[in-house]
Amino acid sequence: MGEEQAHVLAIPYPSQGHIIPFLRFAKRLSSKGIKATFATTRHTLSSISSPFISVEPISDGFVLGGFSQAPNTDLYLKSFKIHGSKSLSQLIEKYNSSSTPIDCVIYDSFFPWALDVAKQHGVFGAPFFTNSVAVCALYCRIHLGILGLPVKREESPVVVPGLPPLSFDDLPSFLRAPDCYPAYLAMKLSPFSNLDGADWIFCNSFEELEGEGKKGTSELWSATLIGPMVPSAHLDGRIEGDNGHGASLWKPLSEECTNWLKMKADKSVVYVSFGSMVSLIDEQMEEIAWGLKGSNLDFIWLVRNSELNKLPSEVVDSTTEKVNNKAKSFASR
Repeated sequence: MGEEQAHVLAIPYPSQGHIIPFLRFAKRLSSKGIKATFATTRHTLSSISSPFISVEPISDGFVLGGFSQAPNTDLYLKSFKIHGSKSLSQLIEKYNSSSTPIDCVIYDSFFPWALDVAKQHGVFGAPFFTNSVAVCALYCRIHLGILGLPVKREESPVVVPGLPPLSFDDLPSFLRAPDCYPAYLAMKLSPFSNLDGADWIFCNSFEELEGEGKKGTSELWSATLIGPMVPSAHLDGRIEGDNGHGASLWKPLSEECTNWLKMKADKSVVYVSFGSMVSLIDEQMEEIAWGLKGSNLDFIWLVRNSELNKLPSEVVDSTTEKVNNKAKSFASR
């Protein structure tokens, strides 16, 4: 009888910037002969398309709309912890009753509760940090009390071993104004709450880029750099036919928009996107809109449907509007 195949369960935070590197990691593990199962929320399940990888649902408590259905970020994260812990436990039990039991849970660093569930079932657990080493080093120091909040301009530059001196403007906004985003700050700090119990720590970076930063913070946060998590066709070509990400929560830019871009000079188009989670207030949206309009530069701005009512109608009327099912992009004429 041959050697049993190892089985890894990967659980990303359900946003584009987390799902893609997680899926890339799962693909890489699968190419090494490891069985990889990808667990994501029902709201994002249909966006995953990847051969050789099993996909399973996990609950965040918001079946219909996921994060967009939640009243706020804090309630969403609390709901995910409650429902996610339960559904993860059930998923591990399901596979442990099969011929391919779970050997290791690789979880998004935002979900430290996943490590607790893994240990309850006697399987390995490893967080995957999608942030850079530099960012992780900062938050680790905050968690340990080495760096206090808020970081004030007169206290900069911030010196971290292995990194160049960081000016005030180099720092994440959560560190400069922690009261503005308390739920996100808590989410950023939560990974360090139980790292001592993790069997491995992974980070989406690589030695040539952040090797010195890794050495400088190794005594506080010792991670294995496994990046960059990009399609094999752009990296080493070892995975045949792997030239795409295999996941998208948003409809890609249309051919018409792509052709419009091709007509523009290199480095002449401004691209604006605040991702799938950030919600700006009306005044901020207006300032950005009028700033882009007043720049007289060509631009593409991706705006979620839920944010459209914050845009000045005068700016919208003067742009070429492209629509998809979840967001609109506005391009200058």
